[in-house]
Amino acid sequence: MFLGIDLGTSDIKVLLLDTRGKTVALERASLTIERPAPLWSEQDPHAWWRVLDSVMQRLKVAVPDKLRQVEGIGLSGQMHGAVLLDASGAVLRPAILWNDGRSVIQCQKLLDAVPDLVAIAGNIPMPGFTAPKLLWVKENEPNLFARTARVLLPKDFLRLQMTGEAVTDCSDASGTLWMDVAKRRWSPTLLAACDMSIDQMPRIVEGSEPGGTLTTNIAQRWGLRPGIVVAGGGGDNAASAIGVGALEPGQGFVSLGTSGVIFAVTAGLVTNTARATHAFCHALPKRWHEMSVMLSAASCLKWVSRLTAVRNEDVLAESAAQLNSKARMEAPIFLPYLSGERTPHNNAEAKGVLFGLTHEHDAAAVAYSVLEGVSFGMRDGLLALQISKSPATLELVGGGSKSNAWAQLLATVLDVRLRVTTGNEAAAALGAARLGWCAAGGDPHEVASTAEGPSVTYLPDPDAWDLLRSRYRRFGELYTAVNPAFNDREVPI
Repeated sequence: MFLGIDLGTSDIKVLLLDTRGKTVALERASLTIERPAPLWSEQDPHAWWRVLDSVMQRLKVAVPDKLRQVEGIGLSGQMHGAVLLDASGAVLRPAILWNDGRSVIQCQKLLDAVPDLVAIAGNIPMPGFTAPKLLWVKENEPNLFARTARVLLPKDFLRLQMTGEAVTDCSDASGTLWMDVAKRRWSPTLLAACDMSIDQMPRIVEGSEPGGTLTTNIAQRWGLRPGIVVAGGGGDNAASAIGVGALEPGQGFVSLGTSGVIFAVTAGLVTNTARATHAFCHALPKRWHEMSVMLSAASCLKWVSRLTAVRNEDVLAESAAQLNSKARMEAPIFLPYLSGERTPHNNAEAKGVLFGLTHEHDAAAVAYSVLEGVSFGMRDGLLALQISKSPATLELVGGGSKSNAWAQLLATVLDVRLRVTTGNEAAAALGAARLGWCAAGGDPHEVASTAEGPSVTYLPDPDAWDLLRSRYRRFGELYTAVNPAFNDREVPI
């Protein structure tokens, strides 16, 4: 057996995989986000550990014999988060998350300090990245910064509790803005720009390599054998790629999770910083990936669910699917920038907008606007990627993939066949388990080819796109029109 642990933004998933590639057990538990100030997004690292322990206790009761057969563990996690530890290993403050937008000014300071930053890091500074967060802490919480002996990414804080070792992997480290992504190692130059050193960083390994071993105490608590290898693992998207079998150049996937991602595997470092794409290491050696990221995707549907008091998001999405074409074409236009935006705008100040509301619009119309607006944002991301041509078929993963209506709409808007395979909503946890398998001696290609579940393929609908084309144009025009107002915080008296 192999265990995959995925630390997401909204929940933790733990998946148990056997050597046939079959998911034997899957448990999850929810997490909450704290937003103590505008643009801020934080979580308590201790809460991650408490929730993970509670999930493992449930598995220990449900499948004790299976847990005793575990030979490898893999980790996946939300990227970019900054966990600050003092010299004793104590957490100094809540973790600043990937969708936190407070460090816009620090991004420009980093560019000014290191003119060749983009060439080294392969990415432009964005508030979501780890480096500008630490520069913000240095300037706004200097006492805490002075006490910071170690900075870990979210999944690697869990690893520290499990193994006692400070280790990360190449894919997750790529999102810090401290890494030479082409050379797959920390950059002293980029660290020095934040008044930091390599001594404060975890050791880097490949995602499929060993990255520690489980301690005796934790093994006993969870019903596992001590000394089990814990893989380097991967950032959530790189792990999801392993989960769907995207290992080779030209393969990729679309993720409708809290954020929205289009991921393409590349043989080398491929960048388009002018359009705010990301260029990171893959979770496997000698592989990289190019990625477009929008900060709010399936989380927009959750938001409109709260707004309309239709608590079941699946029901809400289905109500949108029942609208006829006339009602869809008369629905409001939605800009899905509830947490700012990355690709292609790199605008932390961007806001969500519902434009064109009337008395006639109901919850179903607004829900449709949200599904459509997120899909349009994903199209913006696809067009920003430098891949020579989009693959014929992309896997669709994440919680949003459960909606048939959304999957069909997205296939049409992207003009790409989308395949949804059973279990894809837990692709990152599956990929983490597969990386644990690799660290225990498995071959990545053999591991990734095991047991694929039944799938459904959604084909682009050219006739539907003919109707949507004008709305997509209006979507872009609306952002251009309202963008100047996003940065105007003056309130008239």
